[in-house]
Parts: sequence; C-alpha cells; structure tokens
Amino acid sequence: MGERSNAEGIVYLVGAGPGDAGLITVKGMRCLEEADIVVYDRLAGPRLIQMAKPDAVKIYVGKRPDHHAMKQGQINQLLVELARTGKRVVRLKGGDPCVFGRVGEEAAVLKQHGIPYEIVPGVTSAVAVPAYAGIPVTHRDRASSFSVITGHETPERLEERVDWDELARATGTLLFLMGVGHIRSIAEQLMRCGRSQDTPVALVRYGTRAEQATLVGTLATIADEVERVEFRAPAVIIVGEVVLEREVMKWAESRPLFGQRVLVTRARAQSESFIRAIEALGGEPYEYPVIETKLPSDAARLADIEEALYEISSMDWLILTSANGVHAFMDHMKRVKMDVRKLASVRIVAVGPKTREIIESYGLIPDYTAEQFSQEGVFELLKDKVSAGERALIATADLARRWLRDQLQNEGLEVIDLDTYHTVLPDYEDYHIAELLLENSIQLVPFTSSSTVTHTLEMLKRHRVEDPVEALNRTAIFCIGEQTAKTALEAGLKIAAVSEASTMDGLLQAMLQWVQSHHQAAAWS
Repeated sequence: MGERSNAEGIVYLVGAGPGDAGLITVKGMRCLEEADIVVYDRLAGPRLIQMAKPDAVKIYVGKRPDHHAMKQGQINQLLVELARTGKRVVRLKGGDPCVFGRVGEEAAVLKQHGIPYEIVPGVTSAVAVPAYAGIPVTHRDRASSFSVITGHETPERLEERVDWDELARATGTLLFLMGVGHIRSIAEQLMRCGRSQDTPVALVRYGTRAEQATLVGTLATIADEVERVEFRAPAVIIVGEVVLEREVMKWAESRPLFGQRVLVTRARAQSESFIRAIEALGGEPYEYPVIETKLPSDAARLADIEEALYEISSMDWLILTSANGVHAFMDHMKRVKMDVRKLASVRIVAVGPKTREIIESYGLIPDYTAEQFSQEGVFELLKDKVSAGERALIATADLARRWLRDQLQNEGLEVIDLDTYHTVLPDYEDYHIAELLLENSIQLVPFTSSSTVTHTLEMLKRHRVEDPVEALNRTAIFCIGEQTAKTALEAGLKIAAVSEASTMDGLLQAMLQWVQSHHQAAAWS
C-alpha cells in the first residue's frame, strides 16, 4: 500500500466484517482510511463509512427506499472507471469478500481491464454473527465441523445446487447466509432428508450491530416463528446442536447498553474516551461531530489576545473552561513565543476532570478543579477563595455564556473574558443520519453543551433532515447540565434525563440508569 503514481489507480476489495466497526481488520481499516473513493453497500456498518478521510468520495451501490440497487455488472464497470482516474478505490463488502461476496466476478473484470487490485479478507459473518449471539459454530461436545451455504437462491435453484441428502447427514453445524426468505423451504428440505424435526435452529439478524436480534426454534417450528414475529433479513441461520450453547454463552445481550446506538455529537478530537466507554458497555456509538474549533484569524482579535497574554503574569486567576480552551490558550502562547513560566504565580482553575487532564499534559498542574462541568460549578468553587481587587482571565469560546464573568465582577474582581477560539459547523456530508433517525435506528442522544444542541439541529437540516426536532424527539435525549437542558427545551426537544454530575461520566450514568429503568418497565408491561 505504498505511494502510487497519479496515472495508476488500484482497487482494494476489502472485507468490512459483520457490522461492528471494531471487527474490520487492521489492513482493511488502513485501506479505508487512505481511500480516495469508497464503494459500499448496506452490509457495511454505517459507522465504518465514517472512518474514510473527509474528502473521500463515498458511493452507495446498495438498495434503500430512494435508491435502487446497482446491478453487479454495473458495479464491476464502475470499479474499472474509478480506478482509471488514478484513484485509490476501496470496494467495501460486508463480512469476507470471498464468502458469497462475488469478489471473483469483480476481480476477473479488473484483471481483464488491467486494473491492479488486492483482496483484503474480513471477518466472515458466518462465524462472527453466531459468536455475538453466544453460539460457537463448533463445540467439542456438539459439532466438530461446519458448512456455510448460501440461502439467497430460490428454492428451485437451491435444490439444484445443494446436495440436501449429504448436507442433512452431516453431523456438523449448518450456516445459511441470506436465507431468511427461504427458511421454510430450507427447514423442510433438511427434515425431508433425515434431519430431526427437533434440531435446534437460530436466526441472528444484524449480528454485532445495535439492531442485533436472535430468534430460536427447531426445524419444525422456526418457519412459523419467523412469520409470527415478522423476522426480517439480513440474518445468519444456524442449524445444529451448537445453538443450545447460547443459554450458557450469550454475552452481547447482557451488556447494559446492548441494542443502543448512541449519537455522539462532540468534536471528534474530544470524543474518543466517551466512544470507548459506550463500546465497553455494549452500545454502538455513531459519530456525528457538530463542532469544529478554529483559532481567530482577524488581526484585531489576535491583537486583543496578545495584549491579554502579555498581562498574564499579573493575573491572580486563569480559568480554563474546556479541553478546547486549553489547547487554544497554549497555541496562542506558543504563537507569541511566551514561556509558560509566566504562569508561575497564577492560580489555574480547570473546569472538569477532562480539562484538568489536558492542562496536565502541558506540564501544568491546576490549583483547583471544578468537578461540575459548568460555569455555576466554577463559581461555587471560587466564591469563597477570590477577593475583591484580584484579576482573573477566563479563556473561553466566542459563543460561551458570560455568566461567570458577571458573577466574579460582582465579587469585585477585574475580569478579562478572552475568546481564544470560535466554534463552527464542520463541513462534511452524512448520507446515513436522516435514514438512521427516521428509521428509529438511533436510540440515545447525549448533549454535552448548549452549542452541541444548536449545532446538531443546524447540521441535521444541512444533512437533509426536514424536521430535526421531530427526528431527535424519536430518541432519548440526555443533557450534561441544567444550562444544556434549558437550551434543548427552548428548542422544542424532549429530555429523558439530566445528569446529576456535569461530567462525561455523569452523562454516561444518566444514560445507563434510563436504559435500565426503561427496559425494566418494558419487561413489566
């Protein structure tokens, strides 16, 4: 995957894995991150598409209500045409491209036209999806082999292509991919050829993703169960005694945020630890950064910042209100070549533990940390520590409230409220967000500030959501504190809960408590 000439394109036929973005291979992720063009379909999890670089062209070739599926021949020709532009093209395919992924057809056409290509294997859904349902495809006491069969063909074609007598006599596990629509025919064929009607069967829909659902029965009952609950594709069908291990081994469903897709609206640079926490609890984060921070560029604003910085050693207090504020403040100090020793006699206040962590990464130790991530929390911390006549500098964003400045001035302090950075809407497209919201495929939306509320509403309009308030009110909305909640309510949003502690951990706990009580209420009803 080294540098290529501009005239020579290449196609990477990449297995995306079963849906969970964390299950793509390291090489597959590297290909995706470096791609100029990504060609994908619905079996590639929506979060994976976000891993492509911002300026990558993303081409959807699957089927959705407003988009007809592209035929395989058209996809083949598209790959050739794209590669001939000299671009690095990734054809992202669900699961493993060599397991019913039609990679042979695409590779043959590329070779025919002299287009270089690589095949990057992926984690096949045939093994991963049962595993996420707690079903091993082999087991020492139940099955020593497994077979993978396409269920996508019509019953007539299946009868022609599959030796049902031999398959039914096999002692191992049978795995049918893409066969939900033909489940009755599959079950009848296996029973006709000798498999016991009591043979356990499981169907796992959208395995490894937030929508994962499992249906268990036997060969005799499973088709009726599928019809009764209206179980839909895509799903993996597992036939065999290994299904019985599910009662012991099921693990994914037991995680507290299982089945919950969480819209993460924080700036991408700030969201990593929050995303990891969601994943550890079994949720599926969907990154939707609605804030991008930029340093001021106009000469007058920069001059004001420089003037304030030259007075910093005479300040009694430096209040840093966010991780972004810390980075911006230090960038400005670096820009004017100011030594951090100028801060030696200044008492530094961090707003929240994350801000403290960022301050410490610059080799500075805050004197105080407000555990509540709010201006009110800072004032509560400082009101008995400050004295009239002292000087304070608050490093903040251009749209921040001025409440803390006013309160400190009321205490007799001289306060400089310095806008060290400003927030803007990021410039990117998200073709999935409207679909996910309108299909009720996003369950939880945590807001970490008033600006994330207002920016999310603006971004949703930009990304083709006609009524952002109505779309968000289909979800459970959580706010990090009362001020954020006030902004959300004024915008017309319905709030599920406000975190008791104005921290990211507090926000996460609010979501956990709501999900737990919501599920209990559903179980009792």
